[in-house]
Amino acid sequence: MSDYLITGAAGFIGSHLAKKLADEGNRITVIDNLSTGNMANILWKGEFIEGDDFNPKVIQKLNNKKFDAIFHIAGQSSGEISFENPIYDLNCNAASTLILLDYAKRTGCKRFVYASSMSVYGDENKGSVNEVNGVLKPKSFYAVGKIASEHYMRIYSQYGIRSTALRFNNTYGSGQNMENLKQGMVSIFLAQAVKKHHIIVKGDKNRFRDFVHVDDTVRAIIMAANGNEPELYNFYNVATNKKTTCEELIGVMKKYLPFEISVEYTGNTPGDQYGIYCDYSKIENALGWKPEISLDMGIKEMCEWALKL
Repeated sequence: MSDYLITGAAGFIGSHLAKKLADEGNRITVIDNLSTGNMANILWKGEFIEGDDFNPKVIQKLNNKKFDAIFHIAGQSSGEISFENPIYDLNCNAASTLILLDYAKRTGCKRFVYASSMSVYGDENKGSVNEVNGVLKPKSFYAVGKIASEHYMRIYSQYGIRSTALRFNNTYGSGQNMENLKQGMVSIFLAQAVKKHHIIVKGDKNRFRDFVHVDDTVRAIIMAANGNEPELYNFYNVATNKKTTCEELIGVMKKYLPFEISVEYTGNTPGDQYGIYCDYSKIENALGWKPEISLDMGIKEMCEWALKL
């Protein structure tokens, strides 16, 4: 049995991670400000602290408890919103990481896993992007904060903290927030399809992404926490190495929804990447992780879930 701190465990990825770790018999402590998360997602017993993880007064409530690992999953997760409130985004996605790394150093926590993002690559890369050759040229304040956090982790690893940044591609699955229409391409499209039978796509039909099921993402997080690579600081793409356009994604949804859907392509989103998909060979070689759930299987499951809401 281990003691884990999870930030953002009332949210989408964090709640799946917390449930998995709790089901395995571990003790869970959570920090979440409930800005996008929901208490209904907390289906396990543990200590819950409501507040911002970049607020020192909230961190004090941990009472210097030593954790076996810190999973920093919380963050402002919309590139679009990062333009609306860049200071809040900076606090959520960079200052919080620095404060939690300092907490790990002070309390002797030796493992730190961070939810980074493929957005760090921007649009300068052609074809499948890997961690070695990928150009870091962020297009949003959100992505800048993710890069900053990765560098904080690299520096703090010199204190003996095994720090792993996971560059998530587009994670989707049951439990995703269907009310937030500014974050999560799959949930945005599916929410519109179910509620209005009409999907408005910001941009054109050929924009593309790499979609990873939440169960695969959670496996990557746990494997990262248990890794023993030679280097204390590591960063990995969590991806499928498959390019899926907006049009193709909607086509898969149409297969599993029992009504006709109309689609409208218009406008754009500030700072949004036109398209990206990523190579996952680095994490496969280092930790043995690879995606297991196909997009078709994952969308089928998510559509069945969404139709019951």
